[in-house]
Parts: sequence; C-alpha cells; structure tokens
Amino acid sequence: MNRWEFVSNLVMASLSNHFLRQTQDDDDFDPASSAQSQALRVLLGRGAAQRIDDATFLFEGRRYRGTFDITAGGQVVSTVPLEHYLYSVVSREMPYSWPAAALQVQAIVARTYVLQRSSPKREYDLVPSEADQVYTGIDAEHPQSSSAVDATAGQVLRYGNGFAQALYSSCCGGHTESNGDAWGGAPLPYLSGVECGHCNDSPWYAWTQQVPEQRLLQVLSKQLQPVGDLSEIALDSPDASGRAQFWTFTGSAGTQRVKAEDVRRTLGTRVLPSLLVHSISFTQADGRLTIEGGGLGHGVGLCQWGARGLALAGADARAILAYYYPGTGIGND
Repeated sequence: MNRWEFVSNLVMASLSNHFLRQTQDDDDFDPASSAQSQALRVLLGRGAAQRIDDATFLFEGRRYRGTFDITAGGQVVSTVPLEHYLYSVVSREMPYSWPAAALQVQAIVARTYVLQRSSPKREYDLVPSEADQVYTGIDAEHPQSSSAVDATAGQVLRYGNGFAQALYSSCCGGHTESNGDAWGGAPLPYLSGVECGHCNDSPWYAWTQQVPEQRLLQVLSKQLQPVGDLSEIALDSPDASGRAQFWTFTGSAGTQRVKAEDVRRTLGTRVLPSLLVHSISFTQADGRLTIEGGGLGHGVGLCQWGARGLALAGADARAILAYYYPGTGIGND
C-alpha cells in the first residue's frame, strides 16, 4: 500500500501500549510480540539473508539489526526492536547534520507512524521505502540521529486518548495542507494546515518546471478524454493552503477537468514536486508548459524543512510539534 492509499484509508484509533506485546491467538501471532523489547516487522523483500550473530544479519549486502524470517511466499521479514529501527529511519528521513530539536521531532513522528501501522493480523507492519518510511539498516545510522532517538525514547504524538496521525513531508512551500483538502474524508483539527514561514531555506521552497505538450498529453492519456490540440490549462481557485484541487484542460475537441493529485501522480513527483502550484503558462508556439510552484511532497502535517528552521531559531521539539500539530501532546507509547 502506498502512502496515498494509506492516508485515505487510515482511521485514527486508540491503541494502548500493550498492543504490540500482548499474547496473540495462534492465527494472529505476531513474531515481534515475543521480542524482549518493543519490536516491529519490516518486509525487506526477496533476496539473500544471512545471520551475522544473534542481533544482526545481512540482507543483500546491507547489515540490519534484529532477526529475520522467510514468509511462505519467499520474502524476508525482519523483526527489529523499534528504537533500533528508528536509528536508521531518522537518519534517512532527515539529514543528521540538522539541529538536535528537528531530529528529535523526526524521531517522535516516525515512532508514532510505526505504532499506527503495526498489526498482528498481517505478515509485516511496514515496508522500508517512502511508501512507509525509508529504512536501510545499520550503515545508515549516525550518532547525531541516534542520540535524537535515545533522547525521545518512547515518546509519541497523541491526540485525545489515541495516537495522532503523524504525517510529514519535506517542504510545504509556505503553508501546510489540510488532510481533508488533500485526500478527502473527515478533516482532523490538528491537520487543518498552518502558515509556515520557516522552510524557505529548502531548495524546493520555490521551483519552476517545464513540460513539453506531447509529454504532458501522453502521460495524462489515462486521465483525459481526448481534448484535441491543447490551448489552455487552468487551475481551480486554491484552497486555504494555496493548492488548487483540480486542473482544467481545454483543447480543440473539448474540455476536461482532472483532480490535481491525479495530475501529479501521473506526471510523477519529479516533474510535479507538490500540488502548491502558483501559476501555469502554456506556450502554443513551442508546445511547452511552464509550471511555477513551491514545496516538495503532500504538505500535510510536519514540514521537515520548517522544523529545521524553527529549531535554528531556538524552538525545542515540543514547541515544533505543537506548531505543526496544534492541539496534540507528547505522551509515552
């Protein structure tokens, strides 16, 4: 399941600390529940795995903490202590050279994300890519990011009696997005979007992309009925964050209105880094579309570059989390 599907289907739940550790019936047995410390299962995929010692193993040339099992389908699933998993994840999701407060924020939201996803009814809890969180084992670890994990051990983001949805992306471009506007469904008070003036050091704070007309029509063919020779592309009025929810394509054979997220998914995130598009201009003479916008990623929840900016200004982890997730608090898992 990719991140878009996960977010659109995720329902906030009240989960207690014993959830990962409780004894399960045989049909629901979770290998992580028998670990001496809180653990999770990561689907590494197909490949060669070899034990190094009781606490580490090799998979496809990379060293990993924990142990591993092979599923009936022949895939390798690692069982790893949660905090050890975070040692790798925090350094992959955020540069270890960033301020300690920002790294601590990343550790807390990454830990919360894990606990939202863990379930004994599946063969694994997470995948080690951007579909969940990037995880590449021991060689990605760094003392600075590991220190942030240790400094926040057991801390999670909470809303009411349950976990908050700990969503994050690289750069919001100046305003984070509401979860309701981004994916539909019930809006969450702490994900309603906030103005962010702290991420302008990001190389993706503002960008310009150019797309040839033929390339555009080719990749959008699954979303568009033929509109003939393209003459205009217009954006709907933006939402509160500045993002338009629909694009309208007009050509000699008609007009089509397409969801902005479908445009981005089809064009690819390298072509359209975010949905915060400020302007679109189309030049018929050379058949080229010029898109000016800002931000990198979906923009919901924590802005990682914004966390960096706030940390450099002296904010601690608790203040940064309160800024991007208003109404939430920090609790123990």
